[in-house]
Parts: sequence; structure tokens; C-alpha cells
Amino acid sequence: MHTECFPVTVLPHLSRLFTDYALSRTPLPYYPLSPYSQEWASRQRALDPSARAAVADLLVEQNRSFGAGEKTFENIERLRNGANAVVTGQQVTLLGGPLFTLFKTATVIRKAQDATSAGYPHVPIFWLASEDHDLAEADHVALPSRRELHTIKLALQNETPHEAVGALTLGPGIRAVLDEAMELLGPGPLLDLLEQSYTPDSTFAQAFGQLIAKTFAAYGLIVIDASAPAFHALGAPVLRQAITEAETLHTALVQRDKELAEAGYHSQVLVGAQSSLLFLTDAETGTRLPLRRKGTEEWTAGKHAYNTSELLEILEVNPERFSPNALLRAVFQDYILPTSAYVGGPAEIAYFAQSQVVYEKILGRVTPVLPRLSATLVEPAIADVMGQHELSLSDLLSSHPDELAHRLGARAIPIEGKKKLAAAGNALDEELKTVTEWMESIDAGLGRSAHVAASKMRYQMNRLRRLAANFQLQKEASIRRHVDALYLSLCPGNHLQERAVGAAFFLSRYGDGLIDLLVENAAQECPGHKALYL
Repeated sequence: MHTECFPVTVLPHLSRLFTDYALSRTPLPYYPLSPYSQEWASRQRALDPSARAAVADLLVEQNRSFGAGEKTFENIERLRNGANAVVTGQQVTLLGGPLFTLFKTATVIRKAQDATSAGYPHVPIFWLASEDHDLAEADHVALPSRRELHTIKLALQNETPHEAVGALTLGPGIRAVLDEAMELLGPGPLLDLLEQSYTPDSTFAQAFGQLIAKTFAAYGLIVIDASAPAFHALGAPVLRQAITEAETLHTALVQRDKELAEAGYHSQVLVGAQSSLLFLTDAETGTRLPLRRKGTEEWTAGKHAYNTSELLEILEVNPERFSPNALLRAVFQDYILPTSAYVGGPAEIAYFAQSQVVYEKILGRVTPVLPRLSATLVEPAIADVMGQHELSLSDLLSSHPDELAHRLGARAIPIEGKKKLAAAGNALDEELKTVTEWMESIDAGLGRSAHVAASKMRYQMNRLRRLAANFQLQKEASIRRHVDALYLSLCPGNHLQERAVGAAFFLSRYGDGLIDLLVENAAQECPGHKALYL
């Protein structure tokens, strides 16, 4: 097994804000530390002992329901007794979601290990984003078959639009999902765990929590579902400030958006004229609705109108009806937990540039954010094909499949044909250079026309090269099959493997050894993107 390290810029579709953050050895103005700094590991996070005890008691109860291992409960006791936390989180998705969920979790574990080794105890925590209401992002998973990436989708009965996904019961449709997974993954310990976790009576949050807790049991991962009323009660002061100081917070966010725009960046979360940092769950329908400001004391959520006093009364009695949006969620989290650092993906890290002002207004401090492991897993058979064609991962990430196939076809042209094409091309270039220079010396207009005509001749020469390469590609059909296999495995549909392929696929094939490998490689001595050869 070996690894290759590529700069983060090899990845497509990243925001400039994230790439500037990831490449900077000094902190950008919107972050307390650079991703290379280790200062966060030595700072003790103060949390009232009674609050620690309350959080620990709730975590014991929840992790027992998730079937966590003994090391998890040992870590909860460390948290109770003063340990800091390294935290990550993810939406609760079908069968564990995309591969990057494993990368996030491995990174938070490794960072907690490294911080503990540096001298202050830390524990890894996975925050279930169970209050998100985007079911379309959570109800499916993609697993490779022999020739395509196969999407498995859960059919839900009586689904309620905009209801928190984590609270939705999986229902009888989960059986068909597991049957499809069985065909693609085959029997084994992972499928047994999926069937134990994803039952018809389980919710998305319960199933995902059990899967992630048991997958990382050997590392003592603590899982938290903060949608529980008791956690909302602990975080109620943050929710209260989001109500009572809504105008101040909105003004600060608008100013931050202006600063980002002036620096050439763009905001990840739209801050509208009436937007707030909160959602409110409708008491009758269970629908999670954005809470909007209509004036200094007036608010709306869906068709309902509220004044500030009414919202504060709801918060007092039913704090679980309020949930933070993307810009407040980490602040809410870090009020409850003694967080030293948060591990996030590119989009989350970009959110933090906006959240910084919310942190400062509510907590008076800003939690450092660290990039998760970013990687592509290369299986042995795929590595053999890459070696045969002398390809690296960057060749695939920077090329369209047709372009790469054509390139390989050109390489496969017999040496005699390559020599003839090269000789013809070189001779053409030399003769065209001579004649265009002569015509240009006679008349400038004639010279311009000569350059246009010469360009057309060079185009036709290149067309000859393409024809020869395409013929070779058709003659050697294995080249195209190899290219298709490489893209299906490493970047299906020209999307990053870590975002497109379900974690369950690799867990089923490599088991606990994969988890150990990811934790080992999450130290991030490579701050960009890794190719991990399995």
C-alpha cells in the first residue's frame, strides 16, 4: 500500500475562499488559525462542571441506544472529567452516505489522538445533523456495480415535506433497499450491521447513529444527536440570543458578506433582508420552517405570525421546536460542547467565514476549523490498469474520459506510425514557417492571410493524428474499457469518488482494515488530496 499527495487545486469545483484557506500558512481574516497551526490542541475549553455532567449523562444514554463500545463510554467519562472535544458532523443519510463521511470521522479521531499525545486530553465526537430537512439529499446512496454507479433510493410512505429527516421512520421500504445492497455488496459483516441498524421501525438518525458508532467503536467515537429536547434545553441561551439579538447579528452578517465580496469571495449562505438564524418546527404538522423577521418585534414561520415574547415563551417550554441554521449550528454545538476544533469539508469551512461574526457576538470566541481528509481510494485492479497506462489520479481529474481515451489511443499507435506522423508534422511546420515569413515580408495583409491558411493546414495535420489515434482506439477495444473502468472507480460521472460513491461499498470490501488505514492517513501531512492505494 502506498499514497500519493496532490495539491488541493487538483480538485474541481472548489470555492476560492476554501482554496485560499487551505493553502495559507497564516490565517485568513475570517479564521482564528491557519489549517497548519497546532495551537488549538493546547487550549483548554472551559465548560461548567454541571454542564459537563449533564452532557455526559445524555451522551451515555444516547450512545447506549446506538450500541457503542466500551471505549466510547470511557471517552464520555474523560469528557465529564475535563477533556476537550474535536468535533465533526454530517447529515444522517441512507446506509452511511458518501465515502467522505468516513474521511470526516477518521480525521476527527486522528486529530483527537494527536492533541492528546501533545499533552491535553481530547475525545472525538460525531454530531448527527438530524434536524436538516432536505430529504432529497438523504434518501439515497450510490454503489458501484460492474458497469455503472447504481443509485439505491428509499421509498417513504406518508412523508411530510420539510420535516426533520432524522425523525423520519424508515418504514417497510428499507427492506427493498437492503435487498438491493445485498446484490451489490454481497453478504458479510457490513451487510449484517446494515440490517441491524436500518430496520423499518428505526429513524434515519437512529440507524445512522448506530452504524457510525459501531463502525468506529474501536476508536471510542462519541455520537451525539442534539435534536433531543434535553440538548436543546442546554443550548437554549444561544437560541435565545438568536431571537433577542437578531438585528445585531443580521447587521454583522451583512457586513461580513460585504467584506467577503470586496475580497473577491462569495458567501456560502444567503443572508436575505428578512432571514434569521433559526428554524421553527410547526407544532401541528412537524414541518421545519425558516423563521423570518418582519420587524423589530415581529416574526413569521410559514403562515403563522409571532412576536418576540411569544417566541421566547415557546423557547422556555419547548426549546426543541427551534433549530439553528447552517450559520448558527456550529455556535450552538460549541456552546454545549468543549470544542477545541471542528473538522469540516470545503463547504463547511467556507461557512465558517460567515459564522465567525456570529461566534464573536454570541460566544465571544471563534472555534478553529480544520479540513477533513480528502482522498481517492485506488483498488489493486485499478492500480494495475493505471500502471499499465502510466497514469496518475491527476490525469483522470483533469481530463474528460473521451480526451483521455484519445490520448491513450495516440500512445498505442505503432512506433513506425508515430515516426511518420511526427516527420510529416515537423516538415509541415518548417515549410509553413518559411513560406509565411516570406509572404509577411512582401505585404502585412498577405502575411496575415498566410497565417490563417497555415493554421488551417496545422488543424488538418492534427486531424490526421486524431484519425490515427481513433483508429488505434477502435482496434484496441481494451483501451476504452480500461478508461471506462478507471472513471467508474475513481471519479464516476466526473465527480469526486469521495462524494459520489457510498461508504458502504468500501467498508464491505475492506472492513476494519480500511478504518485503520484512514485514521493513519488523516494526520494530513499532505494538506491537499491523497490517492490511497489499497
